[in-house]
Amino acid sequence: MSDYHIPVLLAESVSALVTNPDGIYADATFGGGGHTAAILSRLHDGGKLIAFDRDAEALANAPKDARLTLIHNNFRFIENYAEELRRSLDFARGDKEGPAIFDGVLADLGVSSHQFDTAGRGFSFRFEEAPLDMRMNQQARLTAEEVVNSYGEAELERILRLYGEVDGARNMARLIVTARTQAALHTTGDLDRAIARMLPKNAEHKVLAKVYQALRIEVNQEMRALEKFLDGATRSLKPGGRLVVITYHSLEDRMVKNFIKTGDVDGQQRKDAFGRMDTPLEAVNRKPIVPQESEIQRNTRARSAKLRIAERRSDL
Repeated sequence: MSDYHIPVLLAESVSALVTNPDGIYADATFGGGGHTAAILSRLHDGGKLIAFDRDAEALANAPKDARLTLIHNNFRFIENYAEELRRSLDFARGDKEGPAIFDGVLADLGVSSHQFDTAGRGFSFRFEEAPLDMRMNQQARLTAEEVVNSYGEAELERILRLYGEVDGARNMARLIVTARTQAALHTTGDLDRAIARMLPKNAEHKVLAKVYQALRIEVNQEMRALEKFLDGATRSLKPGGRLVVITYHSLEDRMVKNFIKTGDVDGQQRKDAFGRMDTPLEAVNRKPIVPQESEIQRNTRARSAKLRIAERRSDL
């Protein structure tokens, strides 16, 4: 399990999540199964855990446990599965309709160590001639190769600027378009060479990381999936149930922070029919929890992680 992915902020996130050992929980990003194993260790025999992952390779790490149900799908569909689970367990709806079934939902966003470290997946510029793939779900159609070879210059600029916060996004998009007129870009090396003129010698890896992040987010539609997940997970939580999210870059962290504060990923305050603030969550930690230095030394990928915790309001 640890060879596949080293879970970040493991103790902090699971301690915040599991408040009822007989409850029903969801690990929305199974990955290497580290968080799942820690959650199961805190559950009694009557507890249940639903784990999602769109990557079939990840689900091969699943432990044999009657309390665990694995779902090979994107976590954006969590509300659909919550409703199915509610029906299968014959839950009474009570006064309010909806799939409010979970005592807690955990999401560890981003890419697993296995995905980064497997050359054939194309997530990392460390492998010079890896295929430009970057699909978390290998059955999906869109790849990074298709993005860099078929998207227009303006769309490439938008992706690089919005998802990677790349300086000079317009010029970089132009370099990609110019390079592909000579020959299609098939590998990570092809892409790196196409934008080489914009890679400063003292910060080459930093810029490449932003470019690859932007392409990965586009390929996997990560921002759209996160927005759908936050909305569906919140509706799937029981009153007092907890949403626990670990983020790794400013764009997704901003979305999570805004959603907890206002119920909207863009920070637009919602109001009900009577003009009252309609905010379904209440923050448990006002400031994000970050890894201790000892964890960062063990796992450098933890250095940008932020943990946010919220509870489903009970007065709605």
